Amino acid sequence: MSAVIIGIAIGLVLGLTGAGGSLFAVPLLILFLGLPVQEAMGLALAVVAASSLFGVLQRLKSNLILFTPGLLLALSGALFAPVGNWLATFLDSNTLIIGFMILTVIIAIRMWRHASAHPEEAVIVRAGQEETIEPAELLCKSGHKGKFELKPRCIASLVIGGSIVGFLSGLLGVGGGFLIVPLLMYISQMNINKAVSTSLLIITIISLSGFISYYLHSENFNWLLLGKIVSGGLIGMYLGTKTSAYIAGVRLQKIFAVTIVVFSTITLVHQY
Repeated sequence: MSAVIIGIAIGLVLGLTGAGGSLFAVPLLILFLGLPVQEAMGLALAVVAASSLFGVLQRLKSNLILFTPGLLLALSGALFAPVGNWLATFLDSNTLIIGFMILTVIIAIRMWRHASAHPEEAVIVRAGQEETIEPAELLCKSGHKGKFELKPRCIASLVIGGSIVGFLSGLLGVGGGFLIVPLLMYISQMNINKAVSTSLLIITIISLSGFISYYLHSENFNWLLLGKIVSGGLIGMYLGTKTSAYIAGVRLQKIFAVTIVVFSTITLVHQY
């Protein structure tokens, strides 16, 4: 299968579901391009970073990206992504795939349950209309002008959350959108649309950090292959954002949840 087509598929998933591009990318790169596990995880981070950056550029004038919490969380994650990548160099391919499989199943179950419990949020992906949520007991609060109040509890929650996402990103080649969006909504009064938009900035920085760490540990890096996958990812992201407002929803989220588990299972069997 063409590397460009695989990139388009990854970008479409990012655009249509709002997260999970790397969960789809890693199995595709292993199964259809025959890449080693660590190389697939490194390239997945690159295409997710590029596709997410495309989404950030689309939203710079929308006021949906909250840069203060986003950059704090992203920079924390960027520091820990190399740690996860360093640890991955000591693990064999089977161990990494098993870890990836476990994470995929956990995310798929959460995605299925969340789509059923909150169907109105299933249509808020890379494109969607802003809606509000009721504030709960918050770790991060906004002042009267809507700016984040960076108090100790808020800073600590963003740093810890970012560190965990960054570590998993470097270790398993995942962008982390599946953790970032609920984290932002849990610790603040951020609505789903702003959380998804802000997650694009965070995913871009963390994924880029993870990819750079992978690149520095790699030999004979294939830039041509990366270019093909990334170009396809940008095309897919564009198509996904243009069509998500029409087809995104509960059914699509559930189909994606099942699909990533199926592909991860096939990849695990393929490794053995």
